[in-house]
Amino acid sequence: MADHRQVVAVAGVAHLGRYICEELLASPDFEVVVLARPSSNRDWLEEKGIQAFSTDYTTPSVLSILNTTNATTLISFINLNDDRYLTVHSALLAACQKSTACKRLIPSEWIGDIEAYPLKPAFYGATREPFRKKLKAQDTVTWTLFNCGWLADYFLPSAKTYIKPIDESPVDPNGWSACVRGTGDEEQSWTCGRDVGRAVVELCKAKDWEPVTYVAGEWSTFNAAIKVMEAFYDRPLPRTGKSWQEIQETLEAHAGDEELSGEAEMAQVEEMMVMGYLACPKEKTVRQREKYFAGVRFRDLCQLLHSAKEMEFV
Repeated sequence: MADHRQVVAVAGVAHLGRYICEELLASPDFEVVVLARPSSNRDWLEEKGIQAFSTDYTTPSVLSILNTTNATTLISFINLNDDRYLTVHSALLAACQKSTACKRLIPSEWIGDIEAYPLKPAFYGATREPFRKKLKAQDTVTWTLFNCGWLADYFLPSAKTYIKPIDESPVDPNGWSACVRGTGDEEQSWTCGRDVGRAVVELCKAKDWEPVTYVAGEWSTFNAAIKVMEAFYDRPLPRTGKSWQEIQETLEAHAGDEELSGEAEMAQVEEMMVMGYLACPKEKTVRQREKYFAGVRFRDLCQLLHSAKEMEFV
């Protein structure tokens, strides 16, 4: 019997991409292959039995892989915050346009409300926005910009998730501390990485895509999340803070920088959380949940913490 499964190619698996790969592997509808640089570590891919193809992310290299595998969809997790983002993603798009079967593309976005705030953070405005314009200017490849707000996995001990801790996250469950930016009452949204993976699989099944897709497990605030953490673990969570004025001063100090420094990148993300830009738009997200993701159970923080307690790995 002929294999009816569609091939999905994943570029730059990293951490969130592992959940997408696992959920594609678990689906009877898809086969997954991975594009990776020759120098990348492939131990996890080999452990999962996922075939990896070496590429330099030029159009000819990617095109050859797409045609060899007969991939129909390409998903990118290549997170670059400089000019390389446009170079690499332009090559991915061109490869899809020239390919035999790969006419669907999900570029690397995975952030918040990009429709209301397309130029935030500023390093997204400089890198993602030019590529979005390229996507809109062509009609041979179907695409969507997938966004999930914060990853709820940042509230979990690192041993429980593929998602690695980041300094931008206000809550550090490993060091058991918190640094709240702004008041802590600004609305945020977050989604568990595993649930993002399941949603991406459902989206790959859908015939039609909207230009921007959102998912969210919960809308809440960091003050509320800290209370949930304290109640669940029955211990107070020591906290410090950083005011909006401090963040603004850092943004102003780096306003004329030619290159993005770590301090400037941090401040731009902090601006996003204080202004609520990382919260996915509720009305559209709920509508799309009904349209695309009715079969996905999106967990809130409390449910995720219980899952992590009951499971060795979320």
